[in-house]
Amino acid sequence: MFGLRLFERPPRAVLVAGCALLAATAFAVPAGFATDETAGPAASAALADPDFAAGESAMKAGRFADAMAFFMRATIRLPNNADLWNEIGYTSRHLGNLPQALAAYQKALGIDPKHRGATEYLGELYVQAGNLGLAEQQLDRLRQLCPAGCPEYRQLMAAIATRKTGEAGTPGGW
Repeated sequence: MFGLRLFERPPRAVLVAGCALLAATAFAVPAGFATDETAGPAASAALADPDFAAGESAMKAGRFADAMAFFMRATIRLPNNADLWNEIGYTSRHLGNLPQALAAYQKALGIDPKHRGATEYLGELYVQAGNLGLAEQQLDRLRQLCPAGCPEYRQLMAAIATRKTGEAGTPGGW
């Protein structure tokens, strides 16, 4: 799918996290159904969750497998939190599990179609996978979401430009 390939068998922690991701998605409350975490701003609810906060700390320290374990535990309490699914996608991408990252970004955007972070990171996933057409679709979406410009738009635009520059100078891209 979209040229995503894993060249090595993922570590056991990634496989466990992937199974947990599927299980959490299967038991998630349908989008639009009022839950505790959708009553207020998603970011506030996520930041108040101890596992989300621990996952953020682990992620910032580059401990992505640990971050994934914390984020997956947080899905039990915050199954419809777009910020949480966005971080699961980001962490999955850094663990090399692009299919899991794709599913998490799609889940985040299903919850909040205007989530700029998930839109940017989904575009970056497409850049990483070499699908610049889909990356540029996400860039167009960001242009609609923030017509005056925003950091997410600028970062995705830079990632696309870097990839195009790399392809121009290197046969076959990177």
